[in-house]
Parts: sequence; structure tokens; C-alpha cells
Amino acid sequence: MAGITMNKFALLPALAALALVSACNPAPVAKGEPPLAGARLGAPLNLVNQDGQRVTDADFAGKYRLVYFGYTYCPDVCPVDMQHLLNGYQQFAKAHPELGAKVQPIFITVDPARDTPEKVKAFIRQFDDKMVGLTGTEEEIAAAAKGYAVVYNKVEGSAPDAYLMSHTQLAYLMGPDGKPIALVPTDAINTPENEGDPAKVKALLEQWVV
Repeated sequence: MAGITMNKFALLPALAALALVSACNPAPVAKGEPPLAGARLGAPLNLVNQDGQRVTDADFAGKYRLVYFGYTYCPDVCPVDMQHLLNGYQQFAKAHPELGAKVQPIFITVDPARDTPEKVKAFIRQFDDKMVGLTGTEEEIAAAAKGYAVVYNKVEGSAPDAYLMSHTQLAYLMGPDGKPIALVPTDAINTPENEGDPAKVKALLEQWVV
């Protein structure tokens, strides 16, 4: 059974309710006002990283944040999104090393019951050594997801531990001040086009990371 996600476009009404956003197009746009300028998005983080250490927003102060919500047991969607996002980031960092150093990729699980720090670490290390993976209690994850307008729920499987997680398929670029800049391209699973092409991720980073 394929991984279950809620496409970002289905979430746009919720984003509009949360913020005064003139545009939520994840494609690169001319520099000026960021697409998510003024959006009430983001949340104070108080989670646990892949090494079991408590992490807060202070740990990312001054960094651009490439934030993706998913879960390690996702059979197909999350791994593909992660591969595209991190490939795009790596292309950007290779082309612009000084700017690449300003970006912190962050994975936040929506499945804390199964995603221990050890599981998160094994997952994120498949994509980039620089990536930070975060987990926590059910309450801590719920607070983080709510702040980022991410909705998720459990879909029962054939056994108690064989469930899937339905979740909104969103990635964000957040600024060094923790404010939202833009949605990062992710692939819509029901279309032939690869909307999450790494080249599009690279282009968006080139637009907004300075």
C-alpha cells in the first residue's frame, strides 16, 4: 500500500485562514516580498534530535531552515520527497558553498510512537549528514505540526504496528529569524510531472537564501 499524504494544494484554505498570504506558489519568483511573508506559520520547537538531545529554536538561530514533516516508515512518498529536497539542497550548496552553509535541513516526524531518535537517525542519514531529525512526545509533535499547518492521522493496517500516517505533504523554507519565506516544491503523487524536481528546489534556494 502506498504512503498516504494530503497534497499541499488541499491545504491552501487552511493556510489562508492562518495568515495573510498573497501567494503560496512554491515555484521560484522574482525577489521582493517572499510568498509567505506575514504568514502565521512556524512554531517554537522543543523536540529531541537524532542523538537524543533536546533541541529548541535557539539551536537554529541565524540559519535558514528547510523543514519537512514525514515519518520513517513511509513506504514511498516521504523517501522520494526527502531525496528530491536534499538533492536540490546539495546542488545548491555545491554551487554556492557559503550560502549552503547557512541552510539547515530539518526532518520532523509525525509518527513519534515508532520514530525513536535511533530510527530517525538511520532514516535521515540516507539523505544528508547535515540533516537534523526531530521527534518527541505526542503532544510536542502535535504542537509543532499545528504551528506549521501540518495535519496528520493514523490509518490502521493489518497489525497494530503496521499502520500508515496520513499527513499533509509540505516543506517550508524558513528564514534566519524563524519566519516563513516560501513553500518548497514537492512532487504531487497523482501527476506525471515531477513538481519536486531537485532543480526546482535549487532554484528556490537561489531565489531566497542570501
